[in-house]
Amino acid sequence: MRCLAPLPILLCALGAPVTAHEVPSGQDVGLEEVLVEEAGGETLLRFRFVAPAIARESRALGPDQALPDLDHLCTSVALPYLAEHDLTAARMVLSLADRPSAFGVADAEITRFFEAYRPSGGNCIWEGL
Repeated sequence: MRCLAPLPILLCALGAPVTAHEVPSGQDVGLEEVLVEEAGGETLLRFRFVAPAIARESRALGPDQALPDLDHLCTSVALPYLAEHDLTAARMVLSLADRPSAFGVADAEITRFFEAYRPSGGNCIWEGL
């Protein structure tokens, strides 16, 4: 596990290979990284995916098509990742970006979609952002 500092919270990047995932829209999606944040006694996991089809230039897919993809990635990638790495989380934020990017670095050229979920009883409960 690689921890990034200095931050007021613990932020760690767990090794996550970039792989294609089948999603309802049929777009190509790869996992860029998983970040683990500890703040206020709770754990937040960020699953950052790359999805070139959401780029503004082509806009092959918009937010309405991305939401089912994020829901699917939560159940098919995020929940198994928690189990595989013996992690618990109060909340998970899943994001799609049209290209890889450094976490926390603003770039107006990148298209991003985010959704928040709470893992509960083997399910992803949408919390909306």
